Amino acid sequence: MAKMNPPLRTEGDRKSIIEGLRDGTIDAIATDHAPHSPSEKKQEMEYAPFGIIGLETAVPLIITELVRKSGFSYMQAFEKVTCNPARILNLDRGALKEGGHADVTIVNPERKIRVDMQFLKSRCRNTPFLGRELYGSIEYTICNGKIVYRRG
Repeated sequence: MAKMNPPLRTEGDRKSIIEGLRDGTIDAIATDHAPHSPSEKKQEMEYAPFGIIGLETAVPLIITELVRKSGFSYMQAFEKVTCNPARILNLDRGALKEGGHADVTIVNPERKIRVDMQFLKSRCRNTPFLGRELYGSIEYTICNGKIVYRRG
């Protein structure tokens, strides 16, 4: 469930990435949502495909690991997945402004979620975070001014 390319690294590498996010060396966070069926992942490591689901756990992991554990402000953490990638890619997105795209995610940062089969909506469940309790429940996702996801 944790076979990825590039592979998971050491604790020291994880801390260095957090420091790079903090000091601006790393400008953006991206997710690679690479779902695979259980039968594909439950084979010898050599034959299992690379990749995990990343989209569903991204926001709770950012809140839990960067904001709550590493002292980032919400603005510092979430600019890495909103305005910074938009700026890097020269897209007119990532900010709320009059006449702009109404792409908004409404999050309850205090609500705990448990990464389990009930939480995951993807047909695939290949994640190393199964069983983890994280902070940050997505309540609504709005794209181009239309609600496309509502919790529950």
